[in-house]
Amino acid sequence: MSRAKTLQVLFKRYRRPGDIVFAWVALIFSLFLLSQLFDQTAYRPGAKLFAQPRFWPAVALIGMSGFAAFHLLGSVLSERIAGRWSEVWLWVSSLEYAGWFIAYAAIVPWAGYLPSTVIFAVLLSLRAGYRQGSVVLWAAVSAVLIVLLFKTFLQVKLPSGQIYEGLPDGLRQIMLTYF
Repeated sequence: MSRAKTLQVLFKRYRRPGDIVFAWVALIFSLFLLSQLFDQTAYRPGAKLFAQPRFWPAVALIGMSGFAAFHLLGSVLSERIAGRWSEVWLWVSSLEYAGWFIAYAAIVPWAGYLPSTVIFAVLLSLRAGYRQGSVVLWAAVSAVLIVLLFKTFLQVKLPSGQIYEGLPDGLRQIMLTYF
């Protein structure tokens, strides 16, 4: 095998179907960040170049933009791969779990850490396709163990639920402190 052919095999890059979409998004995002450089960083007259507050962010963003442009160029010059939009849809659909987390973080101050964690653990196990009663039960048990670990043993300060205010005095104090 010739040396050129060996190098082609060695440096052959595996491309995913959504590669060109990712390349465009990376380039647009890096150029946007680069365009914000002068508004978001400072220039200090008289300071050395390497001590300027905008120097290292500029180096990073110029490098990011350059590499994103090369990535896009490589993607454009490569053969087209079928399944681009199904790959992109997979990326977009994964944002659903960010929505679950945002909903969880919004509900904890209202419903409390223990009920919110148990409810979301059960709902997420059902969403993931686990329908057996034992799996759902273990999701709830693990949620209770997580709450005990963080709130009771590690004493992590988490918001107490407004729903706890309706409990009798002794139980309310226990729930506010430990759950």
